Amino acid sequence: MEITKIRGINEKREQEFNKLGVFDTADLVRYFPRAYLDLREQQLLKYAYHNDIVLTAGKVLSMPVSRHYRRGGLVKVVCEQEGFIFPIVWFNQPYVANKLKAGEEYLFYGRVRADGGEVSLVNPSFEPCEKVFRLKGIVPQYTVKGSLTQKVVRDAVRLAVDIEKPKSIIPSELQAKYNLSNLYSAYREVHNPNSFETEKKAAERIAVEEYFALISAFKFIKGGREQVRINKYTTTAKELLTFIHDSFSFEFTDGQKSAVNEIYADMSGGKVMNRLMQGDVGSGKTAVSMCSLFIAVNSGYQACMLAPTEVLARQNYQAALKAFPDYNIGLITGSMTAKEKREMKNAVKLGWINILVGTHALLQEDVEFKNLSLCVCDEQQRFGVAQRSSLLSKGVTPDVLVMSATPIPRTLSLIFYGDLDITTIKDKPKERVAIQTNIVPSEKYNDMLGFIKREIDDGKQAYFVCPKIDGDEEGSVISATELYEDLKIKMPTVKVGLLHGKMKDKEKNAVMQDFKDKKIEFLVSTTVIEVGVDVPDASVMVIYNAERFGLSQLHQLRGRVGRSDIKSYCFLMTKANNGVAIERLKILKDNSDGFKISEYDYKLRGSGDFMGDRQSGKFMSDLGALNYSTDAIFLAKKISDEVFESGRVLDEIKQVAIKKYEKLKDVTMN
Repeated sequence: MEITKIRGINEKREQEFNKLGVFDTADLVRYFPRAYLDLREQQLLKYAYHNDIVLTAGKVLSMPVSRHYRRGGLVKVVCEQEGFIFPIVWFNQPYVANKLKAGEEYLFYGRVRADGGEVSLVNPSFEPCEKVFRLKGIVPQYTVKGSLTQKVVRDAVRLAVDIEKPKSIIPSELQAKYNLSNLYSAYREVHNPNSFETEKKAAERIAVEEYFALISAFKFIKGGREQVRINKYTTTAKELLTFIHDSFSFEFTDGQKSAVNEIYADMSGGKVMNRLMQGDVGSGKTAVSMCSLFIAVNSGYQACMLAPTEVLARQNYQAALKAFPDYNIGLITGSMTAKEKREMKNAVKLGWINILVGTHALLQEDVEFKNLSLCVCDEQQRFGVAQRSSLLSKGVTPDVLVMSATPIPRTLSLIFYGDLDITTIKDKPKERVAIQTNIVPSEKYNDMLGFIKREIDDGKQAYFVCPKIDGDEEGSVISATELYEDLKIKMPTVKVGLLHGKMKDKEKNAVMQDFKDKKIEFLVSTTVIEVGVDVPDASVMVIYNAERFGLSQLHQLRGRVGRSDIKSYCFLMTKANNGVAIERLKILKDNSDGFKISEYDYKLRGSGDFMGDRQSGKFMSDLGALNYSTDAIFLAKKISDEVFESGRVLDEIKQVAIKKYEKLKDVTMN
């Protein structure tokens, strides 16, 4: 139902809700609170510590002061609480100025900053005390923007829940078997909890329902792929061994050998291969993928290799040129001219190209193959389901090998890759030297730069990674552009380059090529360099504000160095002074196994946060706000398995799965 049908929502408020991704009452029902205020527990600000999250009251003494900058601005007020004076600052939220009145008392909820003796609040949410104190117990807090207030959202959500009355699609006998509570009641409790205990139980119930729908949807979307082989390969095991011996100057690890054996068995069997090969950074997945390409092209078929970025596509293209000197290798990317693309597409269609490497440009409808039999998808977690399906449609039941260097916990891989045979490469080439990882506090910054300068003087190169492209007025996060300018001043003799996502593809490719060619010694970048980039002489990785990254992402960034036999270093810069943040970074410091790190990350952050962060697309990000355990995921999978195994797949479930497909088709695991 349209949200304008709800009392209190006019066209202006509808537009504000739309900006939050809420378009109808069904969206409102699933617009979960980001936090809860326990009105039974308030804190005096003068007793709070730096980085504490507090609920506290204060009287506004001054009219809000607004300041505007080129990339945003701030709003500042001075408040009083039992004689204690403190400021509050909101960054990039100009609308706050119109919601505050001098002389009024408000209840604030936000983070404490206690620097240099002054105690302040930064970016808190707030409501007038006279309105809040009419409420009792636990009050939900939602993300709001513009003219929307907490009260408006709370009232709209509660009405939407009563209008929609969510119903479970899990068969009633299984609801009874697993003692699942009423879904409608669970939604009411999440949006208006009587206690934190009942809120947790309600969140668990909703999570079971949502993951049941999600897992079932994946089964419908990706199911039925076990097809009888049409393409018959003639490549023998002896020919494959000769290819490995002639093409690679190193001996394969046991993990690589096992992976090659599994792929060869798949491609020699009667069923189409549908395999995921996951391996830690530097484990040699690309070399194994070249073996699968050889099996196909040596048998007279065409193959393709899809990559998420042009930098990685060109890197794979060079690897294929080296491995297949007697075959025609093609490349297609978005930055090529129309003429270059047209000529390449024609060559592929006529069968002159044996292996086509490309970015998303490879997925275009007019890219046609003569006899495509194998699709290799590199860093597959960067592609949506629909994109991979588009690739497969270019051949007749082609074999599929998808690769990922982004480890996810084993339990989650069993759920989301349930339709795939999984190969895991755990070991690394013997010549690789372990990367030394250090946590660096601010006071050791100059010492670290001195060490890195000595590495550069010795012919090495370094990455400097920042979480943002541009800075903010708060100054808590250093940006790539700021660091780039700073390093040019501090290190005038060093050649410094800048790389970030706002640059055009040609600019990014040029910078990356200059770094590979050692025309750049310091590369300042955002996480755009996280995937696949291979520069053997890069021996140092510096990550600023490391506490703001997930452990798995930090591990991926660390994997950009240590790509050869030279000693490499990873420095984790952090301003964090709380125990939890430092303990997280110590896990990375003391572990080099990406799969173990992902398990730690999963346990530390919880299923909701882990999945919400790693998934994009509305479906999964919604669930990130719920407070639920991994048990909910496992139970949902168990129920879904029972439904499918018994053949009791109800039409209602299938309809939901089809509806979810529209939301899932572009979901990626970033």
